[in-house]
Amino acid sequence: MTPSFRLRLAARFALIMAVGLGVISAVCYLAIRGALDREINSTLLNVASMQAAAATGALDGRMEFHEWELTPEEAAAVRDLSRYAQIWTADGRSLLRSRQLAKDLPLDTAALRTAAVGELVWAEQRFDGLPIRSLYYPLGRMDPAHRQHVLQVAAPMAARLRVLGITEIFLWGIILLGSLATFGGSWWLANEALQPVREVIAQAEAIRPGASRLRIQATAGTREYGRLIQVLNSMLERLDAAHEAQRRFTADASHELRSPLTALRGELEVVRRRERSREEYERVIESALEEVGRLGRITEDLLTLARSDAGMMQPRLQEGDFAEWGRSAVERLRARAEANEVALVYDAPDAVIGRFDHDLISRLMWNLTENAIKFTPPGGRVEVGVRVRGDSAVLEVADTGSGIPDEEFGRIFNRFHRVDDARAREGEVAGTGLGLSIAQAIVALHHGTLTASNRSGGGALFRAELPRRPPTAVLLTAGQSV
Repeated sequence: MTPSFRLRLAARFALIMAVGLGVISAVCYLAIRGALDREINSTLLNVASMQAAAATGALDGRMEFHEWELTPEEAAAVRDLSRYAQIWTADGRSLLRSRQLAKDLPLDTAALRTAAVGELVWAEQRFDGLPIRSLYYPLGRMDPAHRQHVLQVAAPMAARLRVLGITEIFLWGIILLGSLATFGGSWWLANEALQPVREVIAQAEAIRPGASRLRIQATAGTREYGRLIQVLNSMLERLDAAHEAQRRFTADASHELRSPLTALRGELEVVRRRERSREEYERVIESALEEVGRLGRITEDLLTLARSDAGMMQPRLQEGDFAEWGRSAVERLRARAEANEVALVYDAPDAVIGRFDHDLISRLMWNLTENAIKFTPPGGRVEVGVRVRGDSAVLEVADTGSGIPDEEFGRIFNRFHRVDDARAREGEVAGTGLGLSIAQAIVALHHGTLTASNRSGGGALFRAELPRRPPTAVLLTAGQSV
């Protein structure tokens, strides 16, 4: 199971605090131990100097220690502070020891030999089961006559060990309490810091499918959490918009498919009720074929938009003449324009070379030109022009119809959206309402822009501007199939 952020944060801070306090405690412990050892060493050296002076100062050559006369109560009180003294010969024979000693001090023969040649030697030993520290002091430093004599001064270490033990317990307590306090403080801090996150999670979990317009209202006490909530709410708005668009798209698609199917089924059911003449059968078949064709166009357009939404409609670029492709599309629509009594004019330079997807560009030109013919009344005019602007190819399709109402500009590229019938030419068969949406998707795939506006003299103008060297896709050689 993955640990919570609070636990990980608190544990890490507690570990860091424990390590930090441990290092500080170790330094403090070593400093205290060093200070105690220096104090004991200083005391032993002072006692050794005094006792050495007393042992070598007699005029008659006798050796004796400077002894304090203590009452039994005083002796018990200063027992831990007692300093023992004993004089040895270089070969290890005891010559004198202080009155507090009932037996000889433990002798370190290696330290004795070193001290016998004139050096001070410190040694850790045990006496009566207790630790002591000894100083081996050569008496020859005081009087050359005593150069074969070594003074051993010892002090019990019990008080030092008690102080160090108490210090160790105290430092471990500081480490433990400091770590626990850090863990608790970090846990509380993480809990407070994550409170907005818990509110966001709770409110996000409460948003169920279909519950549109719900937004996260968690309290954001910091700029970072405020930004997080803002981003999440923006994402929810985009999801709501996408869901609403999908819902409308599904409803519109169902409606568009239902209309030709209903018409087709109605005509077939009517013709089946009784025997018909050949002319009636031919009329019904012709009408059915027309509805089937409309179904095919709707299906093809829906498939195109679905591929675009899924990112599957990628342009396959090839070198080509944008102007020539436009000329070809216009010529294919000339018969329809003449049937609708609309003048179709094409104006373009000799060549506009660039990298485009031939099939998609042809469909773009077809959709825009067909749309203009559809909404141009008899006697009107549709002008299709191609020109170069910098590194872009510009396609302009203008008509002399009634133009686009102001309230329609924000929706004209929506799927299944049709402008009011006032713009449509009387008697024109209704389209699928997907032509401009597909045109916009094709332009976007080529990293271009598509805009719509009204002409000053009347009618609508659609302008598509596409870079002649778009930064995408697969480049095909001439003659390769798309």
